[in-house]
Amino acid sequence: MRPEDRSYLDSHEWAKLDGDIVTIGITDFAVEQLGELVYLDLPDVGRTLDKGEAFGEVESVKAVSDVNSPVAGEVIETNDGLPDDLEALQNDSLNGGWLIKVKVSGADALDGLKNAAAYEEVVASES
Repeated sequence: MRPEDRSYLDSHEWAKLDGDIVTIGITDFAVEQLGELVYLDLPDVGRTLDKGEAFGEVESVKAVSDVNSPVAGEVIETNDGLPDDLEALQNDSLNGGWLIKVKVSGADALDGLKNAAAYEEVVASES
């Protein structure tokens, strides 16, 4: 079971809300499906994202996938070392392998996202 302290997109991104800051990453399932990661592109700090907007991409030896924002807001931090150390993303995508932090406005930032149990159903249907 994936952590219940965050919300999930069907496209395998996760979002963890802390006050008005949302930490965003990709799930362990996404990493497993991609295989060996070879490249990661992250947005610049200060970029404004719309909910559902692609903000970067992750490339593996198998495929290139967009990474979508589960929330709307301003990128306030990126996990700078990650593009040069993809092992952290490969081995710990749900914690140390976070991608970006976004400042959101409004308590409804995570509306429409799945909880852990609902995301498990998505994973089960794709496995």
